[in-house]
Amino acid sequence: MKSKADPSQVAGLSRFFKTGPGQYGEGDKFLGIKVPVTREVVKRCWREVGFPELEECMASEYHEVRLAALLALVEIFRHAKRWPVKPGMTQKAPGITREQCVEFYLNHTSGINNWDLVDLSCYPLLGEWLLDKDRSLLYELARNGKTLWEQRIGMVSTMTFIRHGEIQDTFAIADILLYHPHDLIHKAVGWLLREAGKKDKPALEAYLQGMPDHVGRDAGARPASAPGRAMVISAPNAPVPDAPRYLSMPRTALRYAIEKFPEAERRRYLNGQHSL
Repeated sequence: MKSKADPSQVAGLSRFFKTGPGQYGEGDKFLGIKVPVTREVVKRCWREVGFPELEECMASEYHEVRLAALLALVEIFRHAKRWPVKPGMTQKAPGITREQCVEFYLNHTSGINNWDLVDLSCYPLLGEWLLDKDRSLLYELARNGKTLWEQRIGMVSTMTFIRHGEIQDTFAIADILLYHPHDLIHKAVGWLLREAGKKDKPALEAYLQGMPDHVGRDAGARPASAPGRAMVISAPNAPVPDAPRYLSMPRTALRYAIEKFPEAERRRYLNGQHSL
């Protein structure tokens, strides 16, 4: 990864991922490597690494190195039950199980500290693992995650369920995070609601026009004292009593959720004029 560094890209990536003082990615460092280049490195190397190498990379000060570790972990997880052996290949990781990959992931969320690191790793690993298991872990992350990134993992991991036609967890976890104060959670909630609506538009409409669940009022039970910390719900995002979700949910989340609706229908929602 370090051999692929491109200093000319560092400033732009630092701005894009908000690394300035007080921003959500404050203090993160970049090598200047675009995601396609990182994926190429991972494609060449993932079979030759195990947990010691992943541990080292997850502790890196460089964003792209942590991303490479996460993408490699996803590949190891995917192949854990069907590892193809190629002649002459160094085999460090064939003994790793899927459960061990999940444990490693959950033990290293401190290094998963920006939205791309969450979105490119959580649902192909954690979501896939939970597809045929109890999903209370995601509800716990959404309610009590130590950082907004852990809370986002709880939401975005439901993408795997949606792709298998299971959308109720998405709606339920969206209610937990619906009135979260951070824009990055609004975007995640709206994005996953939109994806659920692609599978079942009437279900999304019923959700938007229904009343918010009370659990959404206390998500993020800790005040933010540093970038990325979980946050308490603030008054501007509090639910309106006896009003449907679309009237009180953050506008960013609503815009994302209804992005694929016909224009006239979108306007009715945005103008607060839609009704069952």
